[in-house]
Amino acid sequence: MAHGYQTGRLNLPFTGICTFAKKPHVQDWSALEADVAVLGAPFDAGTQWRAGARFGPRSVREASTLFSFGHAGAYDHEDDVTYLGPEVRIVDMGDADIVHTDTLASHANIRAGVEAALKAGALPVVIGGDHSVNIPCIEAYEGRAPFHVLQIDAHLDFVDERHGVTRGHGNPMRRAAEKPWVSGLTQVGIRNVSSTAKEGYDDARAMGSDILSVRQARGLGAAGVAARVPKGAPVYLTIDIDGFCPSIAPGTGTPSHGGFLYYEVLEILQIVAREHEIVGVDLVEVAPDYDPTGSTAILAAQLLMNLLGFVFHARGL
Repeated sequence: MAHGYQTGRLNLPFTGICTFAKKPHVQDWSALEADVAVLGAPFDAGTQWRAGARFGPRSVREASTLFSFGHAGAYDHEDDVTYLGPEVRIVDMGDADIVHTDTLASHANIRAGVEAALKAGALPVVIGGDHSVNIPCIEAYEGRAPFHVLQIDAHLDFVDERHGVTRGHGNPMRRAAEKPWVSGLTQVGIRNVSSTAKEGYDDARAMGSDILSVRQARGLGAAGVAARVPKGAPVYLTIDIDGFCPSIAPGTGTPSHGGFLYYEVLEILQIVAREHEIVGVDLVEVAPDYDPTGSTAILAAQLLMNLLGFVFHARGL
């Protein structure tokens, strides 16, 4: 294999321009040619407690450089597979334009970015931002084939409306369930005191949601959780970093103890990526100022890199 450092350049993680995994930045969204298009969605006006996820895309990009030593792919000795070799074309689209205080305009710009990625035939990977950014992500698939949503999260996010707010970070799964192109939801990691009242849970189940807590997921095991996703259904993945325990991911606006550890989620995602077509990904709610160690952003970047490796290995790349 031709490693990047064999050309004479030692492109260490702390040098160079800070795109996602140091991949090319494409400013002209009409000229995308890629298998993966990473879009930042630095919007956090949908939060109900601690803001700061607007800095999530920047922190995850910076953390992703840790995994960019110039190797020709990422070798995993457990799987005996080199993931994300040069045949997988990843680009960084930069960020959607965020109009401060204007949720609708900001969401429209996020949707436009996802639509551009889809039009180019790339897998959209959106880094938030608060979980409300999932709303325009899902809306971007209007007119496309139906898919199932797999959510990793501490919170159900199934609020319909409060004080006129329908597009905050407590609403996205309700908005998704309303879409005719969303065939169902599997919501995993939901636990403890939640932002959703009992009627929200009743509504979610009535609208087809399958809800699992962390303890229930552990009882089932990774394969058992993955089996809850309808067989053969294309899958959109929405991952809230607070699905993880704040002991390993404190940098988030609404932490909830009792969450997942890294491999618990990774093993679920690996099975789902092997058994389903992954049509889109968003990872949200990284708020780096609450974690001076940077470990939350590193966790997010590592999860995305491994997930993309699984997805494209399953596709034969």
